[in-house]
Amino acid sequence: MSRAEATDATEARDATAVRAAEPRLMWTLGLFRSELSITFRRWRTLALLGVLAAVPILVGAAVKIETSDGSTIGGGGEGGGPAFIAQVTNNGLFLVFTALAATLPFFLPMAIGVIAGDAIAGEANAGTLRYLLVAPAGRTRLLLAKYATTLTFCLVATLVVALSALATGALLFPLGEVTTISGTRMSFGDGLLRALLIALVVAASLIGVAALGLFVSTLTSSGIAAMATTVGLLITVQILDQIPQLHGLHPYFFSHYWLSFADLMREPIYWDDLIKNLQMQGIYAAVFGSAAWARFGAKDVLA
Repeated sequence: MSRAEATDATEARDATAVRAAEPRLMWTLGLFRSELSITFRRWRTLALLGVLAAVPILVGAAVKIETSDGSTIGGGGEGGGPAFIAQVTNNGLFLVFTALAATLPFFLPMAIGVIAGDAIAGEANAGTLRYLLVAPAGRTRLLLAKYATTLTFCLVATLVVALSALATGALLFPLGEVTTISGTRMSFGDGLLRALLIALVVAASLIGVAALGLFVSTLTSSGIAAMATTVGLLITVQILDQIPQLHGLHPYFFSHYWLSFADLMREPIYWDDLIKNLQMQGIYAAVFGSAAWARFGAKDVLA
């Protein structure tokens, strides 16, 4: 075979591979869109988002009532929710930070645990999992689509909290320049950018929970059991994170650095704990994502 013929044969094989890959890519994207549509059309999902949207409204209303006589709310520990809530009456933008600090320890991860825990177990319980695997998606692509859908919910849920808090803060309190934890001032526009960055970091902080919930979901065929187990693990880990005698283990808990997003409101920004948080989420995603893939690959869906 001449060099020209060999080149033509190679190009033909490459073209064939590309044509074969295109349907697989389109099927994967179609599967992801289908999962998104199903997830966000469920009443349970809408109810979870409704509860998350209500939390900032309740916090804002409570602060407004508490300060209606001109008094102020005392702030506690530096960088946490109490430190933010003390500034809400002066600037409604701080309700965004307060709401995220209030929902991150329980409400947001609980919602993620419900969605992730039901991802595979819910399909198995409903009897639809075997039909999904009959289609040319394959187990790996189906698992990736489920995880991508859960991560999308992480982002949407966080933005729902942030936008609800921003709207409530703008309605009940004045808006203006933002005073950082370090005492410096920035414009309202820069404060909005910091708020968006904080929301993205909070959403990224839930990556490990999503992987953990997906792994639990592959262990059972009961959606309720998977959701309850995931939420129970979330509560257990956060209780353990508060026990002083276990301080040596605290940095390895996925929730330990969650509130490090407050460091984004310093000038300059403190990156150490933020980076540790993202690294820990990546480790949990890799470990439990791999475990979910191994378990799902060996799961007997006909049983």
